Amino acid sequence: MTASITPERPSATEGQRSRPLIVTEDEALLDDLLRLCAAAGAEPEVAHGALTRRGSWEAAPLILVGDDSAARLSDRARRQGVLLIGRDLDDHGIWRRAVALGADNVAFLPDAETWLVDRIADVAEGVGRQALTVGVIGGRGGAGASTLACALAVTAARSGRRTMLIDADPLGGGLDVLLGGEGAQGLRWPAFAESRGRVAGSALEESLPELHALRVLSWDRGDSVVIPPSAMRAVLAAARRRGGVVVVDLPRRVDDAAAEALSQIDLGLLVVPAELRAVAAAHRVASTVGMVLRDLRAVVRGPCGPELGDEEIAELLGLPLAGQLPPEPGLADAFESGEPPGGSPRGPLGRFCAEFWARALADEGGATA
Repeated sequence: MTASITPERPSATEGQRSRPLIVTEDEALLDDLLRLCAAAGAEPEVAHGALTRRGSWEAAPLILVGDDSAARLSDRARRQGVLLIGRDLDDHGIWRRAVALGADNVAFLPDAETWLVDRIADVAEGVGRQALTVGVIGGRGGAGASTLACALAVTAARSGRRTMLIDADPLGGGLDVLLGGEGAQGLRWPAFAESRGRVAGSALEESLPELHALRVLSWDRGDSVVIPPSAMRAVLAAARRRGGVVVVDLPRRVDDAAAEALSQIDLGLLVVPAELRAVAAAHRVASTVGMVLRDLRAVVRGPCGPELGDEEIAELLGLPLAGQLPPEPGLADAFESGEPPGGSPRGPLGRFCAEFWARALADEGGATA
């Protein structure tokens, strides 16, 4: 259990790895906090009731103060990122000690262990600005959502941004195949199917195949694996903490895992061919997805006829128009020759994706590279 004293949190520079500070003389509490630090992948500095290193209080990105040490630290300079750790939920005096200490939060063990591991891991990973996360979903089968998802990721990576592409559709055939990397070394979804707690963002990134300067989490060629919502939540949260951009290829059927993925999407793109039957199918998808994803926009795949233009299709769907995706002759031939979707920055697909990222990242104020 945790309770907030002040809302601010210490900031950390992207990529920075810093050591949290533990201050306590309670050996049992120290053992617990060391165990939680190990689970978070952090190596802490420990002060047994007294700060032996000059400047450690000011420099540590996160300070875990045992309740036994709170009183003697109350004269320390006020700063963000101080947590008071206790065990007794019925000890109302801990709130006075927290205020005197200037603590951000009070965390009670063992109830707050998961929350505390997350806070420590944020420090260990140097969490900065989270990735702009874009989901792509087809309005009907064969709409071209997977192709667009790959092209968006390839385009983002080409611009030098840290990019991760996640295949959340177990029936889609595998995005690594579209990128020509089905034989690339690295982990696939089955390796993460049992994930329940926090997944380290750096470990996730390093474990995945690297294709065209981006990291890809796809499916293997074995039997379909059911991904629990907890695993989807853990993996996507880890990907987002790495910053840059994350592109997610979403299934049209919204099960529990897909709903979890949708809940972490910043912006969704619904790919709709410019056909009346496709619009009818896409309307059903939009109605379902829109219950979870607030910002859903239509991408109309052309060519559009005079009777059914891109703006009319977006209006029929009740969605903002993200743009029209014109046909790209030779896309199949490019795939056969090993060029990924969006591999040519001068092609229609590459230009569409570049323009999309320019607008989306400008709206977000940029994203961490």
